[in-house]
Amino acid sequence: MRLRSHMSLPVAAGVLLVGLPYSISLAAQWLYGWPNKPGYKKYTEALKPRIYCLARAVLETLKYLQYGRLYFRWKSWYKDVENCKHYEKGISFGRRGNKLDLYYSPKMENEKIPLVVFIYGGAWGSGDRAIYCLLARHMAEELNATVICPDYSTYPKSNVLGMIQDIADCLVWAKESAEKFQFDHNNIILIGHSAGAHLCTLTTLFLIDTREELFIEASKQQAITPSIKGVILSGVYNILDHYEHEQMRGIEYVSTMHKAMNGVDNFPYYSPTHVLNTFGEDKLKVPPFVLLHGTDDIIVPVKSSTKFSDLLCSLSLSVALFRLPRVDHTEMVTDIMAPDRPFYHSIYTCIKQEY
Repeated sequence: MRLRSHMSLPVAAGVLLVGLPYSISLAAQWLYGWPNKPGYKKYTEALKPRIYCLARAVLETLKYLQYGRLYFRWKSWYKDVENCKHYEKGISFGRRGNKLDLYYSPKMENEKIPLVVFIYGGAWGSGDRAIYCLLARHMAEELNATVICPDYSTYPKSNVLGMIQDIADCLVWAKESAEKFQFDHNNIILIGHSAGAHLCTLTTLFLIDTREELFIEASKQQAITPSIKGVILSGVYNILDHYEHEQMRGIEYVSTMHKAMNGVDNFPYYSPTHVLNTFGEDKLKVPPFVLLHGTDDIIVPVKSSTKFSDLLCSLSLSVALFRLPRVDHTEMVTDIMAPDRPFYHSIYTCIKQEY
């Protein structure tokens, strides 16, 4: 009995300190990909002490269970045929045949109603427009705007350039469909969260730079650019900085980010901070930026927005920065899905102040 008692404590400690973290990490690596190393090196790299950080990051995702009630709310709202009067569902657009949903403002008497384009996040590898139906519905009401929420081709279906092309295609669609849906095609606001914020920013900068890789006629790009009156964001703007943050959390190999960017070498090309620094005086005619970031965000740290704000200020560009106390990464979108969420009114107060 005494021997069994002495053995049970080390075994329990081994399971807790070694078995559990390694099991979680191995499962994550198996599901999302091993390090890009030759032969057995990918396994030795995956099993370094970083697994403790990775295990913690995986366990942190359990907190998403608290949004179970919200999940069933948006599921039932989106399926309820009675709500179809609020939106047009499944409109095709762009070269890849993606779909978007369009939400009407409750006050449609104004013919020159603004258009808000909401781009969701999902680490460049996941997401669906249906998830954000309640967000888009309340946004249309709060901002008195038509709101469209498009899908885009996430990894592995496409890389980041393909995602930017999809969002640019959505803006081309908006310019051509304004009369049909009664919104002002010369008054467009982009709103993006997480990876969506990154994509909104890059799309705007690529359009300003009239990039050939968008495969959109230069005249169409030049017509869209002055129509974007503002960009409201909460997300990633320097990919190398964010990759270093992912390394600190031990998730850099299971993350979709470097895969969607086609490798580390492309980080500067896909970083809004780098793109802005390449612009000459003639290109710095960018729309005003509004940056919102929760101080409790551990997925994308608040310094992502503060450093981007500092860069915009140094270039004498219009920017407003809001640091929202106690708001985390997910709450920045979940809490504007319903008025009874804790931060609904505080987030919309910041948006409306600049909107």
